[in-house]
Amino acid sequence: MKKSLQQVSGYALLGDELALSPVDIFIENGIITAIEDNTRVPEVWICPALYNSHTHLGDTIAMDCGTTGNLEALVTPPDGLKHRLLRAASREDLVGGMQASMQGMIDSGIAGCADFREGGVDGVIALQDAADGLPFVPFIFGRDGGETVAGGLGISSVRDIPETERQVRNAKHAGKKIAFHAGERDSGDIDAALLYEPDLLIHMTHATKKQLRDCAEREIPIAVCPRSNWILGVTSSARHPPLALMEDLGCTVCLGTDNVMFIPPDLFSEMAFVSTVYRIAPAVVLRAAIRGSEIFGPPFFIRKGGRANLFVVDPARSALRFSRDPLATLAKRAISAAIRTNVFSL
Repeated sequence: MKKSLQQVSGYALLGDELALSPVDIFIENGIITAIEDNTRVPEVWICPALYNSHTHLGDTIAMDCGTTGNLEALVTPPDGLKHRLLRAASREDLVGGMQASMQGMIDSGIAGCADFREGGVDGVIALQDAADGLPFVPFIFGRDGGETVAGGLGISSVRDIPETERQVRNAKHAGKKIAFHAGERDSGDIDAALLYEPDLLIHMTHATKKQLRDCAEREIPIAVCPRSNWILGVTSSARHPPLALMEDLGCTVCLGTDNVMFIPPDLFSEMAFVSTVYRIAPAVVLRAAIRGSEIFGPPFFIRKGGRANLFVVDPARSALRFSRDPLATLAKRAISAAIRTNVFSL
């Protein structure tokens, strides 16, 4: 087999620490084979690819159809507004919408996502078809029987889904990952979700300190979606979700964007929102926008021996060239237009 060799040079954010260093990165057949110091690299920034840890891509077909109403009326199965619109959509529109959202994520430096997919087996296959040929890998949490052909089972909430115990038992027996929405409108469904030993909890907007400590000790990752929480009216405070407390307790926190119906699946915007409203340190925010990759596959962090999934930002294209701290700038004010190239070796 012919070798594929590539070199990417610039100021790279290396490892889990995202330590900025001028380097040459050598890539062979998608694997980073060497990272060498070089003080004469071009003035570009090399960032690990981002990972969107919670999406509902099917909702693309319902984009901005309305944001009035409570959580139950808008998104709770089986008859929330989004579910009615999904049932009415043609397969062509559904696939085209999901494909367009994934292409938008690619253009924004995102190489993968963890998606809750409605519509049973047909819904999962529709997302697989939409992703076909794209340099992008969605991890699919199926629902309504779709978990049988997906990588995992996605539960809306223990309040919403009958026979949760049976579904989880069957999915675990089949080796599937389990994810729950929990703590979105209050803390009342979190303890019940924790009993199932999930692989991922989503939202935890109103989690208590005890519940978060339990997640930290049991190493259960949490995907937070702050912009969605604000849009859907389940928070209006930097105390919810309790991101600072999650960090203090050692929780594994990942960033997601939730329903495309309300929020574009753009992690640059999500990071900027979190940085502004929650005042979380830039390195913590950016790490949360990458970390989901190691839950659902090979991590995107840049290190020797790892797969090369990264993007190159050219600050000279905009006012970013005046940045004194590239890491902080990437977390607070970067936009997809600043990306010069993606190197996705999925």
